[in-house]
Amino acid sequence: MVQAQDRPAAVGAEAAAELSATSNLGALSGNRTSKRPTAWTVIRKQRLALVGLIFIVFFALMAILGPTIAPFTPTQQFSGQMLKPPMHTFTDASGETHRFLLGSDEFGRDIFSRLLYGARVSFQVGFVVVGLAGTIGTLLGLIAGYYRGWIDSCIVMAADVIFAFPAILLAIAFITMVGNNLRNTMIAIAIVFTPAFVRIVRGAVLSVRELAYVEAAVSVGSPSRWIIAKHVFPNITAPLIVHASLIFAGAVLSEAGLSFLGLGNKPPSPSWGSMVSSSYGYLQRAPWAAIVPGTAIAIIVLGFNLLGDGLRDALDPRLRSASGGSGKH
Repeated sequence: MVQAQDRPAAVGAEAAAELSATSNLGALSGNRTSKRPTAWTVIRKQRLALVGLIFIVFFALMAILGPTIAPFTPTQQFSGQMLKPPMHTFTDASGETHRFLLGSDEFGRDIFSRLLYGARVSFQVGFVVVGLAGTIGTLLGLIAGYYRGWIDSCIVMAADVIFAFPAILLAIAFITMVGNNLRNTMIAIAIVFTPAFVRIVRGAVLSVRELAYVEAAVSVGSPSRWIIAKHVFPNITAPLIVHASLIFAGAVLSEAGLSFLGLGNKPPSPSWGSMVSSSYGYLQRAPWAAIVPGTAIAIIVLGFNLLGDGLRDALDPRLRSASGGSGKH
């Protein structure tokens, strides 16, 4: 009799417990959904990353719109207007009045116009270097990390050999052998940065290769190329994107350094590094001629480094979850 009376109560307690558990699961699911921020949400919360993105967009617009908004051509010279300060106004031989927004260099050329055209060279070098080094380094890293064995040993050894040489000396040696022009300079910089891509991709592939879904694809006899393309590569893009943004900054800085040494883009074509080099001897008389391009190099490199840090936090699930849970970064 007592058991018959207790049975409805027990059933009611079980139903209440199930309902409570269901509601708790729903609440947890809702919390997980609400606390899972997107990559753009994480980047927006990082003010430094946004500052870097603003810098990059600003200089990208300079590179794209340079020929349109430049008041002069990058090689146009004005007699008697050498090393003039910023905002200097003058009248040319035809009686037309002009102004040097950022001053003029030692040949009477407008620094602002050369800065705009030089931005195109910097972005061109960055994209070409990231494209070449990223493509070759990613392919070699995928092969080394997935197949391992003697192939892995050969690729890693070749990367270590390149790493053994100072980057700037290796680039100078390559340019000296094949010729001094912008194309060879971009190839030299790409060779220098390729081993970095190899190491990043190889390390990520070694981790992904041991995951269950990759082993399952191998066990059912899926072709290696298909596994790499469908399962391995999509899961290593996060560190690859972050590294590409940092390499872009390194490529711009390397091109500026080589141009400062007289390699790469030949005068009178504008290049930020060559602008700093040519004005080095006039620092006391006209410091703006070196400060303007030097500041542009520093800002664009800083912008890509800040954006790279933001992409790392946005694309790393652990850092993204921590940022989403705290609501601050």
